[in-house]
Amino acid sequence: MKKSRNKKSRLIITLLPTVIIFIIFIWFLMTIFEGKKPLAKLTPLPEYISKSTTFNVVISDVKMGLRDVKVSIKQDGPAVPLLKKNFPYTGLFNKKGVHIFDGEFTLNPKQLNLVQGQANLIIEIHDFSKRRGGDGNLTILEHKMTVDTIPPSMTALSRSHNINRGGSGLIIYRVSADTRESGVLINDILFQGVPFNNDPHTGMYLCYFAFPCNVKKDTALYLWAKDVADNEIKKSFHYHIRQKRFRKDNIRLSDRLLDAIITSFPPTIFKPDDSNIEKYLFINRMLRKENTDFLQELCQSPSNEKLWDGPWLRMKKAATMATFGDERTYYYKNNVVDRQLHLGIDLASFARSPVQAANTGRVIFAKDLGIYGLTIVIDHGQGLATMYGHLSSIDVAVDQVINKGDIIGITGTTGLAIGDHLHFGFLVHGVPVNPVEWWDAHWIKDNILKKLSMVEKLVEK
Repeated sequence: MKKSRNKKSRLIITLLPTVIIFIIFIWFLMTIFEGKKPLAKLTPLPEYISKSTTFNVVISDVKMGLRDVKVSIKQDGPAVPLLKKNFPYTGLFNKKGVHIFDGEFTLNPKQLNLVQGQANLIIEIHDFSKRRGGDGNLTILEHKMTVDTIPPSMTALSRSHNINRGGSGLIIYRVSADTRESGVLINDILFQGVPFNNDPHTGMYLCYFAFPCNVKKDTALYLWAKDVADNEIKKSFHYHIRQKRFRKDNIRLSDRLLDAIITSFPPTIFKPDDSNIEKYLFINRMLRKENTDFLQELCQSPSNEKLWDGPWLRMKKAATMATFGDERTYYYKNNVVDRQLHLGIDLASFARSPVQAANTGRVIFAKDLGIYGLTIVIDHGQGLATMYGHLSSIDVAVDQVINKGDIIGITGTTGLAIGDHLHFGFLVHGVPVNPVEWWDAHWIKDNILKKLSMVEKLVEK
């Protein structure tokens, strides 16, 4: 019994080195012949490529490490290399080698003479595994995209574009089917075009635009379009800007008036140590700009359908207290403290007069708006909107459909108002324009309806 036990012990001792060597050998083979493929991530992943684009590629291999990476672009002919990098083998089992690589490469379709159509971006990565006859594990990442370097086409169809400074205009134009976005460009302001009858397949677009009264008189206007591949085109069109003088108005601020205005705003919007004139200037400058920016953003997603019908209504039996584009100079203690433009028309009747919707549309805003107090904004479609400020009460709700002439609120003195009146504003894609034009049936007929009739005839053909 004892002899048998000793024999087993000797056998185990004899075989143990062999087992250990065998285990080490298996571990060695599994290590150098490991089968985990490298990982790869490519950004961005554009559907189209139209201009020089920088790509980022991140590759990794946690096992034997990276051997090489090659990036190429392929169409019908041979692949064109964009990036090629070999990595050194360093340390035992490449422990000190490269296991993560984060690199960039640039693809310029014009420089590479790529043709219009599909292209395949290919990333090939090898690691230092001994698999595949020593070539290592291979990862291939492919991204298919379309080469498109040709900008969209566009042609102005309407010919007469006579615009008053501070006024509005309408242009009819045709664009190619690949157009994604288009309109009229003034400086960095884009007035978005909309498909005629909300049908982009006709290729006919119309765009209401403005020539803001606060831009330089020699500012150029362009037709602009971008296609699905982000190719852009900018074209001149025939237009004439009629220069206009705006009324100058001096406003003198007394301490009593400042106190009355400031107390009508929440005290939390002011710095506690500011004087009354500093608080007033905050309202007249910063809050005014904030409200103007908000209105422009609010009007960026109008209905593509024409919701209005005929001339806009002017408030009944109301006197004009301030006109559009008034250049206001503010005095405090005989010193000029501020200058601002009045971007609407102030209409006053008797106190708490009913306010009618100037035209058919949908309410997109109905609550307090800073200097304008209780305010209603109505979307009339295709980029046209009206606003009604300084109301004492609001009788409509957001998303409510309004007919021309409906009572929507009551005049008041909310916001930055001196006396009971209505601030009536007309907005073209959020940019204030002179409402007088839109009250005028002859102006609408000559500048809007004739062009709409023209495009209807073109579509019928």
